[in-house]
Amino acid sequence: MRLLRSTVARAALLGVSFAMIMPLPVAPLVHPAAARSAPDSFADLAAKLLPAVVNVSSTQTVTAKNGGPGGPGAGPEIPMFPPGSPFEQFFKDFLNRNKQGQGGPDSQARPERRAQSLGSGFIIDASGLVVTNNHVIEGADEVSVTLQDNTTLKADIVGRDESGDIALLKVKSDKPLPTVDFGDSSQSRVGDWVLAIGNPFGLGGTVTAGIVSARGRDIHQGQYDDFIQTDAAINRGNSGGPLFNMDGQVIGINTAIFSPSGGSIGIGFSIPSNMAKNIVAQLKEYGHPRRGWLGVKIQQVTPDIAESLGLKDASGAMVAGITDGGPADKAKIRAGDIILKFDGQDVKEMHNLPRIVADAAVGKEVPVVLWRDGKEVTLDTTLAERPADAQLAAVDSGARPDVTQPTDIAGVGLKVAPLSQDLKDKFQLSADQKGVVITDVAPNSAAAERGLKPGDVIMEVQQNEVGAPADIQKQIDAARKADRKNVLMLIQREGGVQYVPLSLSKSSGKDKQPG
Repeated sequence: MRLLRSTVARAALLGVSFAMIMPLPVAPLVHPAAARSAPDSFADLAAKLLPAVVNVSSTQTVTAKNGGPGGPGAGPEIPMFPPGSPFEQFFKDFLNRNKQGQGGPDSQARPERRAQSLGSGFIIDASGLVVTNNHVIEGADEVSVTLQDNTTLKADIVGRDESGDIALLKVKSDKPLPTVDFGDSSQSRVGDWVLAIGNPFGLGGTVTAGIVSARGRDIHQGQYDDFIQTDAAINRGNSGGPLFNMDGQVIGINTAIFSPSGGSIGIGFSIPSNMAKNIVAQLKEYGHPRRGWLGVKIQQVTPDIAESLGLKDASGAMVAGITDGGPADKAKIRAGDIILKFDGQDVKEMHNLPRIVADAAVGKEVPVVLWRDGKEVTLDTTLAERPADAQLAAVDSGARPDVTQPTDIAGVGLKVAPLSQDLKDKFQLSADQKGVVITDVAPNSAAAERGLKPGDVIMEVQQNEVGAPADIQKQIDAARKADRKNVLMLIQREGGVQYVPLSLSKSSGKDKQPG
């Protein structure tokens, strides 16, 4: 199955076949004794809400160049037919006529064409502020909004949030426009009735009903994923439209569907209003989102990592790196710390942290509860505004000593050596790389099971920096003495830095040591 943004594709809508619209079988409703009965009708609520829901149309100029066969802007290739086939000649004649109509077969430039995208939106201010999805208007040369009475107004883009897929538009009208209000999405429960109103397939104002199917969905579209899932029918063109509760409040912005065909199968996703209204307020004031930023790289806390650090539960977000000069760096947060609470909110899993930090106000001082050295530590940090991703600095590395012969690390299946210029050249490591490099890994060993390989650099063991094989062995021996089942290593490899828990309970006798 595919996850699709629900905007109508940039193509002429006249090509949509209405033969695709098929009646669906109706199943009887089951009403548990404790459940509230379904509304007799949604008509009164729909009539009240429809005027504030709009169609959003964006157009984009696309210029293609004839780059030759297979090149940019190349025309369609002739299907494979036997040489001399009448079909082969038919397609050649057709394509040649097409090229001549665009300036001849040798013409390098093709005419400009206008690509159109249709979506939905809703008015939140009588002066003409309209909320929609960013992907509805992304790359547009012109944006227009069509009201329920078919009045079309030119729209200006106030601000866009690419990460959160939200855009704010402004239209000018000679009369106050009907509006809807954001509600509290945190109060919506699984099973609550909802209405989705939008512009599916460019048909105009369309109302569908369903329930909240799930909350807190991560559909891997971005680091701020926290979608409401609904079975109210959402199709292409519904993007940017509102999801209403039974009080007529917007609790979500319909954004994506999960579908094998591009049509609704009852799995739609909406951005929660509590996330959206903060971003909309920032777009209105600043023209861009201003998310809180901590300046850390994080990874999931696994049961093995938790055990190696004496943490009872595998919860929180482990700090794998610190951005120099960022808020975390200034607050003395360190790599290897596990963030358990941020601004009074529990960090149950790694992916919770970016959303919690992003929602916090820029410049706000917040308490951060960490797990460090076997106990909880609380530090205060002042959040900065999140810079562009391209500006986020990588974690720097320092330098370390010169060469000795590789050394066996007893019981884990590793051979390691201090860094030398020869080893840096061999494994293509940076000149200022620090740590101890792995030179060999025994098959079937604890190290092999964790995916360690020659060229990986061990920077820390049990959150202590290492610069020689003896440092590693000392930390492993101490962990065994403390009856730890795992030892935690900070590994530098091509993909960046990562904490890896290495089992000490798996025996790797001399017969399994690298040779």
